Amino acid sequence: MVKMIVLLKRRPGMTMTEFIDYYETHHRLIGEKYLRGHAIRYVRRYLAPLPDPVSGVLQEPDHDVVMETWYPDQAACDAAMAAISEPAAAAEIAADELKLFDRPKLRAFTVREFESDITSG
Repeated sequence: MVKMIVLLKRRPGMTMTEFIDYYETHHRLIGEKYLRGHAIRYVRRYLAPLPDPVSGVLQEPDHDVVMETWYPDQAACDAAMAAISEPAAAAEIAADELKLFDRPKLRAFTVREFESDITSG
C-alpha cells in the first residue's frame, strides 16, 4: 500500500466556505477523473484551527486541507502520477488549481504508517 498526502492552502482572498465548496463541487471531480483506475481512496480532510491550550489564541494553520490518496502499490501510484503529468491533464489541473490554491504552499509526500493498539491495557 502507498499513501500520498498533499497539504494545500486556499488562495488569498478566498473564504474557507468558498474553498470547500469549490473543491468539493469542482476540483475533486478533476482529481477523480485522473485517479480513477489507479487510486483506491481519495479523501480531503479540511482543517479547523483550535485555540492554543495555554494562551487561548486561535492559530491559523499553514494549510487548509490534507488531501490523501491510497494506492494498492507503487506501480499504481506511478501510473497515476504519469496520468496527471500528461500535457492535457497537467494543463487542466494547473488551470483549476489557480482558482483554488496558493500553489507555492503546496507540500506533497508519501508516508509510512505505524499504528498503536490503544484499545487494551
